[in-house]
Amino acid sequence: MYKFTLLITLLFTTLSFSQSLQSPEEFLGYRIGTEFSRHADVVSYFEYVAANSDWVTYREYGKTNERRSLTYAIVTNPENQANIETIRTNQLKNAGIEDGSADPDKAIVWLSYNVHGNEASSTEASMLTLYELITTKKEWLQNTVVIIDPCINPDGRDRYTNWYNKVKATPYDTNPDAAEHNEPWPGGRANHYLFDLNRDWAWATQKETRQRLKVYNSWLPHIHVDFHEQGINNPYYFAPAAEPYHQIITPFQFQFQKEIGTNHAKYFDQNGWLFFTREVFDLLYPSYGDTYPTYTGSIGMTYEQAGGGRAGLGIKKADGTILTLVDRVAHHFTTGISTVEMAANNVDRLNSEFKKYYSNSDVSYKNFTLTGESDHLAALAELLDTHSIEYSFALSGTTSGYKYTSKKQGEMSYDQALVVSTDQPKGKLVHVLFEPEAALSTPLTYDITAWSLPYAYGLEAVASTKANSETTTVPLASERNAMSKNAAGYISKWNSMEDAKFLSALLQANIKVRFSEKAFTNSGIDYPNGSLIITRSDNNSTEFDSELITIANQFKRKLTAVQTSFASAGPDFGSSSVKLINKAKIAVLSGEQTSSLSYGATWHFFEQQLKYPVTSILAEDLSRVNLTDYDVLVLPSGRYRFDEGSLDQLKSWVRGGGNLIAIDNALKAFSDKDGFALKESEPVKEEDTIVNKLIPYAERESSRATELISGSIFKTQIDNTHPLAFGYNTTYYTLKIGSDAYALLDKGYNVAYLTDNPESVSGYAGEDALKALENSLVFGVEPMGRGSLTYMVDDPLFRAFWQNGKLFFVNALFLNNPNNYRD
Repeated sequence: MYKFTLLITLLFTTLSFSQSLQSPEEFLGYRIGTEFSRHADVVSYFEYVAANSDWVTYREYGKTNERRSLTYAIVTNPENQANIETIRTNQLKNAGIEDGSADPDKAIVWLSYNVHGNEASSTEASMLTLYELITTKKEWLQNTVVIIDPCINPDGRDRYTNWYNKVKATPYDTNPDAAEHNEPWPGGRANHYLFDLNRDWAWATQKETRQRLKVYNSWLPHIHVDFHEQGINNPYYFAPAAEPYHQIITPFQFQFQKEIGTNHAKYFDQNGWLFFTREVFDLLYPSYGDTYPTYTGSIGMTYEQAGGGRAGLGIKKADGTILTLVDRVAHHFTTGISTVEMAANNVDRLNSEFKKYYSNSDVSYKNFTLTGESDHLAALAELLDTHSIEYSFALSGTTSGYKYTSKKQGEMSYDQALVVSTDQPKGKLVHVLFEPEAALSTPLTYDITAWSLPYAYGLEAVASTKANSETTTVPLASERNAMSKNAAGYISKWNSMEDAKFLSALLQANIKVRFSEKAFTNSGIDYPNGSLIITRSDNNSTEFDSELITIANQFKRKLTAVQTSFASAGPDFGSSSVKLINKAKIAVLSGEQTSSLSYGATWHFFEQQLKYPVTSILAEDLSRVNLTDYDVLVLPSGRYRFDEGSLDQLKSWVRGGGNLIAIDNALKAFSDKDGFALKESEPVKEEDTIVNKLIPYAERESSRATELISGSIFKTQIDNTHPLAFGYNTTYYTLKIGSDAYALLDKGYNVAYLTDNPESVSGYAGEDALKALENSLVFGVEPMGRGSLTYMVDDPLFRAFWQNGKLFFVNALFLNNPNNYRD
């Protein structure tokens, strides 16, 4: 029996289990849990163990944005190490990922530590777990391969540990009021770009995720554990998970979660440690570190230890007891070891059930057909490549099934389509990512309830319950352009992020670009509003053509050379309706008044997606900044504390020609304030009744669900004659991540909006929240003097995965820029 006394011996003595191998304490020079280890020291210990033990192989799989190593250790006996590629490929053969048959006889467990940088106890536990496995638990490694990623988020971890090590008292102060328990903005939770890596597994927007997925998908483990921390007063959490859980999860996956939890409970009960299960952390949203592995056949689980950024080395809890880092490490160590024990004792079951998971005959939809803008199809195909999901392209056809745009059965014709079948090894993951709507057993979830990729990528789609017919795989066209030195100019389309990246590159190369506010016809070809026009008259350099063609070919943009600026219909190139796009100087607010996640998404968008320069300004420094140095000011979501003077400063700057863009909660800084047209829309509630007043205590939480919107998708109406909506059709599917609602603007332009009886097309929205959304704003523009304010109620940059919303943001930066009106 695994006794607490043995655990104490394993964790906290300097006695080595091997004459030649140092424990973490011996190597680092301090007892684990009495200091926070820097990432470099953790890497050094893993390197040391691998160099001195034939039971461990240690590899680097990438670098973070701040150039820290991303690593993993393969832990198993020497015989398995020598045969590791066969073990790995047998696992993929068992799933049907690779050709050939296999009869695997090993269990594969993947332990992921420290995805949230300030939930730092698990990385400390990873070193103890490694040492324990190859010293006293070697028998488990005869039939089990354990993969340890000691730190998924090294940048966030070092941000936290370096801060804590700098400010902590000696000895540490357990008073929650102490500075060492109050992390400054932005905290260490997120990565370099302040993204929550635990929400990025499916969308793979971050460098760390993309590099990790290459390795993860080359193994596809039977069990994956994601180690976390929660509030300081909570007991430990482990699986089984809470509802809602996705219907595609198999009975075995639930059952084995329960069996693992039962094993954990045995050790926690022996040691007098409290825990809970099934109450908070659900299995629905597909981009977690437990759900994504679950949807790829693993037993995916989250383990949550009390602590997080507040806990430090020790903190007094509400009940007066002291929670130490030593305690936190011990708990994570125990569940990690217990998990490996369960895998080693159930190898045959894990392999047989893993193989069954990859049989997809029982999924509802057999294939998904998507059509629309080629760039959107290509962007989606790139995401599928990241997940090793198979797809094909089809030319000119018709398909029938559930139509996403009408929410009913129908037909869809296409000239080009992307077809994704569930008749492939990762068919269940395909189903989860593409299905129109996930079934909910309860609306009280830990995250958003809608994410369907056809809506996210702005594509028309049909989901069919019939097996896929044959398709012709064709590559998407790649444009190459040639110079036309006699041309009056070149015209390029405007309806995707690839077009936006092209514009960004042109402006930074000092090539002047115009856009047309109205549709026009030139040389017999019709062009919609928003089309980019690059004229020779604006660009008199002798290298103009070659520079333009080089950039266009780099971004695979098709340019149409036109011999005249005369339009047979609509505006000529010299018309006042053909605006010169200003090379805008852009600032974005950051700091403690902003949401770190929203700021991070905005920062990442400029640097890694649009690749356009931006200046970050602390919100608290705004009054000291000369705003006339900037054309555009972006306010990410946040809780801004603008006093009357700051609001007057902003109004004065906007009236002088400034372009202010407010996102999500930033709108509250202007709503219902003097001088601004924005007004909040209050939910329409029924009068309180005796029945409502007598709702039982146990039902109060669920009764509040009527006021919630849990990340739902809504169909909005679009005024695509306004520059903010150029490149869009007359409808747009928006992702609402909350229930805030604003009335339609009386003075201004309601560019995207909801009308009477709004209805969620996917995801949960309570009836009271829906009432507040009637005739409400989604995106709008309020003119003010020579400038304007753009209000974005829904954040189009949210987690960087809602691809179809990003062009709205670019339009707000460049096409709706009041400075375009002045050459």
